[in-house]
Amino acid sequence: MGLADASGPRDTQALLSATQAVELRRRDYHMERPLLNQEHLEELGRWGSAPRTRQWRTWLQCSHARARALLLQHLPVLVWLPRYPVRDWLLGDLLSGMSVAIMQLPQGLAYALLAGLPPVFGLYSSFYPVFIYFLFGTSRHISVGTFAVMSVMVGSVTESLAPQTLNDSTINETTRDAERVRVASTLSVLVGLFQVGLGLIHFGFLVTYLSEPLVRGYTTAAAVQVFVSQLKYVFGLHLSSHSGPLSLIYTVLEVCRKLPQSKVSTVVTAAVAGVVLLVVKLLNDKLQRQLPMPIPGELLMLIGATGISYGMGLKHIFGVDVVGNISAGLVPPVAPNTQLFSKLVGSAFTIAVVGFAIAISLGKIFALRHGYRVDSNQELVALGLSNLVGGIFQCFPVSCSMSRSLVQESTGGNSQVAGAISSLFILLIIVKLGELFRDLPKAVLAAIIIVNLKGMLRQLSDVCSLWKANRADLLIWLVTFAATILLNLDLGLMVSVVFSLLLVVVRTQMPHYSILGQVPNTDIYRDVAEYSEAKEVPGVKVFRSSATVYFANADFYSDALKQRCGVDVDFLISQKKKLLKKREQLKLKQLQKEKKLQKQAGPLLSACLAPQQVSPGDKMEDATANGQEDSKAPDGSTLKALGLPQPDFHSLILDLGALSFVDTVCLKSLKNIFHDFREIEVEVYMAACHSPVVSQLEAGHFFDASITKKHLFASVHDAVTFALQHPRPVPDSPVSVTRL
Repeated sequence: MGLADASGPRDTQALLSATQAVELRRRDYHMERPLLNQEHLEELGRWGSAPRTRQWRTWLQCSHARARALLLQHLPVLVWLPRYPVRDWLLGDLLSGMSVAIMQLPQGLAYALLAGLPPVFGLYSSFYPVFIYFLFGTSRHISVGTFAVMSVMVGSVTESLAPQTLNDSTINETTRDAERVRVASTLSVLVGLFQVGLGLIHFGFLVTYLSEPLVRGYTTAAAVQVFVSQLKYVFGLHLSSHSGPLSLIYTVLEVCRKLPQSKVSTVVTAAVAGVVLLVVKLLNDKLQRQLPMPIPGELLMLIGATGISYGMGLKHIFGVDVVGNISAGLVPPVAPNTQLFSKLVGSAFTIAVVGFAIAISLGKIFALRHGYRVDSNQELVALGLSNLVGGIFQCFPVSCSMSRSLVQESTGGNSQVAGAISSLFILLIIVKLGELFRDLPKAVLAAIIIVNLKGMLRQLSDVCSLWKANRADLLIWLVTFAATILLNLDLGLMVSVVFSLLLVVVRTQMPHYSILGQVPNTDIYRDVAEYSEAKEVPGVKVFRSSATVYFANADFYSDALKQRCGVDVDFLISQKKKLLKKREQLKLKQLQKEKKLQKQAGPLLSACLAPQQVSPGDKMEDATANGQEDSKAPDGSTLKALGLPQPDFHSLILDLGALSFVDTVCLKSLKNIFHDFREIEVEVYMAACHSPVVSQLEAGHFFDASITKKHLFASVHDAVTFALQHPRPVPDSPVSVTRL
C-alpha cells in the first residue's frame, strides 16, 4: 500500500510539511552559515583574539597563493610547457620553427633597411623579442619579429632624428648609423613601456577603437609607403631624406626626377630577384598540398645572390650596393637615452598601438581557428616585454608578421616552441654565419620586401567590396588610406581614429525613427512604413528610435517625434497660450468695468449693499476667485473649448528599448516631451527600458509627482493595453510640469 493509504491524507500532509520544514531549515543553515563564519572571522581579526602565529601563517599562505596566481597569469609558459605533448607536437614545431627561421633571416636583414639601420640589427630583432614572447605570450601560432609596417614607422622616426648627411663619407655613415641605432633602441624601450603599462592596467580594449576597415586601410597605405621607400634600392639612387606630411609625395617626385641616373645593373638585379621570388611563391601556392613545407625562396635567393655577387664582383665591377660588414656575435646591453623620450613619446605610443592591433588581430584569428583563447591584456604585456628587453639589446620595435604566422601554422606549428626554435636558429646565424652575407646586394633585399607586400597591396580590392557592402566603412577605409599616405604613418593613424569616432557620433545623430504598428493578433510591433501588415492602434502612437538618446541627438529625437506624430505640437501650445492669455485679459477688463460702475453708483448702491455687508473689494476678490475657478475647470481650457484642433490619438508610447544609457540632456528632453504632449491632452508612457536605464532615471530624479513609475512598462504591448484601458489623461497629475 502507498503512504496515503496507510496513514491517511492528514498524516501524509503532516509528513510532507515536516519534510519541507527540515529542508527549509537546512537551506537556511547553509545560506547563513558562510555569512556568520565570515563575520565571526572579521570579529576575531579585529579584536586580535586569534593567535598571532596563526594570523601570520594564514597571511603568508594567502600571499603565496596570490603571488603564484600572479606569476602563472603573467608567465603562461609555466602553465602550458609542463603539459606539452612531446610526441604529438614536437615534430611539427621543429619543422615549423625551421621554416619560420628560413623566412625570418632574409626578412630581418631586409626590414632593418626599412628602419634605416644596418642589416645585423634586423637579426637581433629576430632573436631577443621572439624568445621573450615564447615566455610571456598566449597565442600559439603568431610569429613575433620584424614586420614591414612597424619597420617603416621606425624608419620615419630614425630618418627625421638622424637624417642623411650631405657628405657621404664613411665616418659620417658610421656616425649616422650609430645615432639611428640609439634612436631605434630607445624607441623600442619606450614602446615596450607603453605596452606593458597598458597591459597591467587592463587596457587591452583599446584595440576595439581600431575597426577592421581602419586597420586594413592603414596597412595598405603602409604597404605603399614601404614600396616607395624601396625604390631607391631598386634603381640604385641616392635620395635626400624626407619626413613629416607629404614626405611620400616628395620622395616619389624625387625618384621620378632622378630616374635617368638609375644603375642598370641594380635594376636588373632587383628585377631578376623579384621574378624568381614570384615564381617560387606561385609554385608554393600550386603545390601546397604536395609539399611537406614551402620552398624557401627567400633563403635560396639570399644564398644564390650572395654567391653570384661575390663571384662576379657586383660591387666593384658594376657598382651594385651590398649589405657590407655584418659583425659576428651579440652586442652587450645598452641603457636607453632618456633625453630622447620627449621627442619619441608620440611616435612610441602610435607604434605601440599599431603593433598590438596587428598582433591581437592575427592572434584572435588563429585562436578561433584552433579553439583556444588569447588574453588581450597579457598579449600587451608580452609584446611590451619583447620590445622593452629588445630595446636594451639594441633592437627596434617589432610586432607579428602575417606571412610568417601563416607559414608557422601551415607547416605544423602547435605552440611557441616553434618560435623558440626559430630564434635559436637566428642566434646561430648571428654568432657564426652572419658575416657570410656581407656581399648580398641591397637590391635583392628590396625585391624580397616588395614581393612580400603582395598580400597587403591586394587589400586595395577592399574598395570594391566595401562599396557594395557598407559605404560608411568604405569612407573610413578611404580617409585612413589618404591620411596615412599624405600625413605619414603617425598623423595618419591619429586622423583616422578621430574620423572613425566622429563618424560614429554622426551616425548616432541621424538614427532611424519610426512609428510602430501592431501585427494583428500578436504582441509584436513593427514599423508601419516597412511592414504592410502592421497597423497603428487607434488612439495610440508608438514611437521608436534605432539609437540611444543623448546630448548629441536629443533635439533631433524631439523634432522627429513631433513630426512623425502628424501634429504641430509647438503651434498648438502657442495658440493655446495665446487664447488663454486673451481670456484672462477679457476677464480682467470685465472686473475693472464692474469696479468702475460700482464707484459711479454712489451712496444708493452702498445703502442697498449695506445689509449684506459686502464691500467692493470682497466682490472683486470673489469675482477673481470665480474667474480662477473657471480657468481651472477642465472644459474651459481644453483644445475643444478653445476651438483648436485635437490630436487623433490620446496616448503616446515611447519605445526606449534602444537606450543604453541616459545623460542629463536626455532626462530634460524626456521631461519636456511629457510636458508638451500633456499640454495638448496626450498622455505619455515609456516602454521597454532596461534596468540600468531605469536606475539612471531614478538617480537623475526623473520620477516625481507628475511622472511616476506608473508611466513605465516592461513592453510596448503592456503600455498599449494600459493606454487603451485609460483613454483619458490620468487624473493624478493636475499640476503643470515646468518646461526645462
